[in-house]
Amino acid sequence: MTMTRKEFLRTLVGAGMGAAGVAAIAGCGGDDGGGTPDAAPLTCASPAATISANHGHTITVSMADVTAGAAKTYNIMGTSIHDHTVMVTAAQFAELKNGGTLNITSGSGGGHTHTVTVMCPS
Repeated sequence: MTMTRKEFLRTLVGAGMGAAGVAAIAGCGGDDGGGTPDAAPLTCASPAATISANHGHTITVSMADVTAGAAKTYNIMGTSIHDHTVMVTAAQFAELKNGGTLNITSGSGGGHTHTVTVMCPS
């Protein structure tokens, strides 16, 4: 999660640094238009996924799915002789859209589950 300069300063005040200490560092660059600008937040460029202990399963999470942001269930059978389902929630799509990584346990199939890792590098 990316913290803004303002959130960071509020955290310092909450941690007991006090207003004088915050005022001393408030002159650093950032939100106020002066100094060095804060880094841009990560955004999704192209989703990618891996499946643990894989034996023929496949999943494709499209950029359109990430952009839509609606909960979706994927079937990941691929060339395996059994299927699994993987549910991605709307909140998880929002996390992906902001450059996050998900680790989701598939539904059981063939007497086991898989960990599906979905990444959205910028």
